[in-house]
Amino acid sequence: MKMITFGLVAIAIVVVAVAMRPQFARAELLKEGQIAPPFTSQMITGEQEAPMSLADFHGKKVVLYFYPKDETSGCTKEACAFRDGYARFTNAGLVVLGCSVDSADAHKDFIRKNNLPFPLVLDPDKKIATAYGAANGIPILGLDRRITYVIDENGKIIKVYPSVDPSTHAIEILNDLGVADAAPPAPVAPASPAAPASN
Repeated sequence: MKMITFGLVAIAIVVVAVAMRPQFARAELLKEGQIAPPFTSQMITGEQEAPMSLADFHGKKVVLYFYPKDETSGCTKEACAFRDGYARFTNAGLVVLGCSVDSADAHKDFIRKNNLPFPLVLDPDKKIATAYGAANGIPILGLDRRITYVIDENGKIIKVYPSVDPSTHAIEILNDLGVADAAPPAPVAPASPAAPASN
């Protein structure tokens, strides 16, 4: 009797999985040369939440990276790699935007704990992830897949990274764009004390 029950449960799971497959199917990835889909949302920078749209960055190259979830091991490695290379990105005129389905509070905590200098975009309804083919990367959990797009100054996708190693991805982008050796900003020298007046 136990075997029959187990078999019926297994069949039911398979039937439900097949029936739900279209709902959980991954969206199609965008390709190099396509125009990046426009979007508007909220972004978190530090503790601040502000409206934003992709159009706000017209005239700049944008690195838009999707990741599954704040505070997970791989996502933290990836965010910290972008953080560690951030000066090189900004010196090269690149804007870095992270995007996931996490809440504003989760993004704020993630930014604070990891000292992230770049904004994280809110996508609670997965509209952005769906438009960019990142939705349902981990279907059973409903999380985005790890994928990155580099968008040029005119909104055209110039690079797609469908397979990402979180710890080396940031430097991979810099190398591919020829800016890995971009110098970090020079430290600001402390003001020298004024010379004492001579008598």
